[in-house]
Amino acid sequence: MSTFESSRSIDETASDWTARIDRGPLTAEEEVALEAWLQGDPRSRGALLRAQAVSLKSESAQALGRQFDPNNFSDPKPIEKVRLSRRRTLIWTGAATAGAAIVALGMSVPAAGTTISTGRGELRLVPLRDGSTVMLNTDTSIRIRYSKRERIVTLLRGEAYFSVAREGADPLVVEVDGRRMMTATATFNLRKLEGRPVDLLVRQGLVRLAAPSWGDRPMVAITSNMQVLLAEPNLFRPSAPERPLPVSPDAATRGLAWLEGKIAFEGETLQAAADDFARYSNTRIVIQDAGLAREPITGLFAANDPVGFSRAAASVLNARLERKGDTVFLSRSPVPQ
Repeated sequence: MSTFESSRSIDETASDWTARIDRGPLTAEEEVALEAWLQGDPRSRGALLRAQAVSLKSESAQALGRQFDPNNFSDPKPIEKVRLSRRRTLIWTGAATAGAAIVALGMSVPAAGTTISTGRGELRLVPLRDGSTVMLNTDTSIRIRYSKRERIVTLLRGEAYFSVAREGADPLVVEVDGRRMMTATATFNLRKLEGRPVDLLVRQGLVRLAAPSWGDRPMVAITSNMQVLLAEPNLFRPSAPERPLPVSPDAATRGLAWLEGKIAFEGETLQAAADDFARYSNTRIVIQDAGLAREPITGLFAANDPVGFSRAAASVLNARLERKGDTVFLSRSPVPQ
């Protein structure tokens, strides 16, 4: 039975690895150990990125000398955004380039709340006051509000991964479409995409989902490796109680591939895959044959490379590929005579 590792513990381990890397090249044994740690928890890669960013910032400050006064160069804006280009995103050992920019955002959130969003193809890491974090996927928007007794994060659209460790404190409250969920210690993924039901996947810990405001049902408990699709609100036809379903560790890992800038498919149709790639890139995949669009696709692909995915799909499915500007056309290859 796996044990839940707190965000603080992961951050401390990330700092240790950063120090080792700074001292010089890792040994073969250390490289194996680092890769095993990175694969062990989806939060590990983000933690290492944050630790290396802090280390780099510290070294830069020392290089400015003792006479440097940061107040002379302070930005009056309350929120500082540091964007990393795709070419400069870390390339993890044994993995393909993530491709999506990752932004670490430090902020001072007013009581009325603030809205934070990502653009297409961008990932953003949002730390909360208590050390918990929220990783935003492409084209995602959240609103954060603080009060004396509650911290509330509302998912307005898109997809977000929460890492929460609040031992002995008030739980974090997450809202989506008027529904509330609460947790003190958990990692979970919440997705709200147009035309699809809201999807909650709990990777570790416990999340309690409140019943719709028009109902009187008790809260639903969702535990590790469980998934639930939220019913759409309907005042006139209250929905049946939602039932969490178990998810295999492999399926959960595929669902969280976006944390590494990738998209995983396990039998989805080619059309569904094309729709997913449209969330991450301005390049569109147009499938010109209905039968081809229904073909199943399986594999792990870089989210920012729809052209590479299209080439692979065309090769496997014996399809023809044609590119015009920002559009890739896939069609059935003519039958040989």
